[in-house]
Amino acid sequence: MIDKNIQKLIKGNLGIKLDIGCGSNKQHGYIGMDIRAVDGVDIVHDAEKVPYPLPSNCCSTILVSHLVEHICPKIFLSIIDEWWRIMKVQGQLLVAMPYATSYGFYQDPTHCHHMNETSWYYFTPSHPLYQIYHPKPWNIVRNAWWENGNMEVILEKIEEVKSEKR
Repeated sequence: MIDKNIQKLIKGNLGIKLDIGCGSNKQHGYIGMDIRAVDGVDIVHDAEKVPYPLPSNCCSTILVSHLVEHICPKIFLSIIDEWWRIMKVQGQLLVAMPYATSYGFYQDPTHCHHMNETSWYYFTPSHPLYQIYHPKPWNIVRNAWWENGNMEVILEKIEEVKSEKR
């Protein structure tokens, strides 16, 4: 159940800033969503369960900091499509995570989803890799990585182009 303050923000149509997997470290100015009901969490919901308890096109920004590497790879396409559903057109998805082959990725026994700089091209229609899965479309705004550290990715939601091929 979404509280009345969040409903007001959604109805204001400006778009909410959503921090998915925030735990007790929700970013200032964001609505926090996490599987655990800890301080700072506004919406208790498992990020791997879709649909989310939010209406379509309600987010201007979604932050997922050190969450993607914990999401089961088999369901990641449906999760990122859900993020696309709740995002406004031109809204931005901000992702921070350990680089696929970094010590930071391998040190945590709960990390199961590794990605590198090329992984994000599967989500942008301007790249041939997009044709493999045809997920909901995003533009890559930023794709920075450090092989011995983290990656920072910003994707921007673009409108879906209806195609006869699917």
